[in-house]
Amino acid sequence: MKFLLSFISFLILSSCHEISRDCENYKTGEYYSEVVINDKVFKSYFKRSKNLQVEIYNGKTDSSQVRWINNCEVVFKTINPKNMAQQKDIHLKILTTTDSSYTYEYSYVGESKKQKGIAYVSK
Repeated sequence: MKFLLSFISFLILSSCHEISRDCENYKTGEYYSEVVINDKVFKSYFKRSKNLQVEIYNGKTDSSQVRWINNCEVVFKTINPKNMAQQKDIHLKILTTTDSSYTYEYSYVGESKKQKGIAYVSK
């Protein structure tokens, strides 16, 4: 009986682990990001201010307007899109945070297929 009570107590306490999600710290700053798609790593570098994000990927620079929905979700709208894909807004949701990175998922607005990535604070 003691064992059963100990086991149940352990399960209750271990299920109470709260995932860290301090998104406010990541609304502005300089970062680099890694996304794995089909076993290939894609890296980009970006600088985000309150209303603007400038990203460098494959030697190309793109700028997006930034609109925060809440502390952990943001929508990016490409400024001067060059093709149809860039005309679609991107919804990004921060899932977890650490002291120097955050894990996120993103998709085109209105689409259900999501990708995950990690952004690290640039030093």
